[in-house]
Amino acid sequence: LVLFIAKIHDKLSDLLYLHFPSLNDKWLHFLVMGVFGTALALMAYPLIKWLVDRKMYLAITWIYFFSLMFVLTFAVEIGQKITGTGNMEFSDITYGLSGFLSMFLLAALIIKLTELLRRRRQMPEQKATDNSQKPQ
Repeated sequence: LVLFIAKIHDKLSDLLYLHFPSLNDKWLHFLVMGVFGTALALMAYPLIKWLVDRKMYLAITWIYFFSLMFVLTFAVEIGQKITGTGNMEFSDITYGLSGFLSMFLLAALIIKLTELLRRRRQMPEQKATDNSQKPQ
């Protein structure tokens, strides 16, 4: 992945320098990350809006934190490579993300079961208050 991104970086740099020789690497980062980040946000917007309209807050939370964990796992591996404190391995990234997915799924299951039990306990109370308010 890093090599792929490096190749894209080099090709974009060559292309931009050819047509705009005054642009430096900082401008390349500014332009590419600005366009890429905005495109991702615009693609995610309809999904996030749809989830909010359906009050699917747990799904929104998952999307946010999965993105964060994705970046964090790569940062840890890159940090290990740079500092020499470990081996940079793709399998570490996949295991880390698998751990997050598994534990988030367990937490989501516990949250949903707790919500379901809470609703079931409230239903008899609501029926009792609904019956007492009906005119006889």
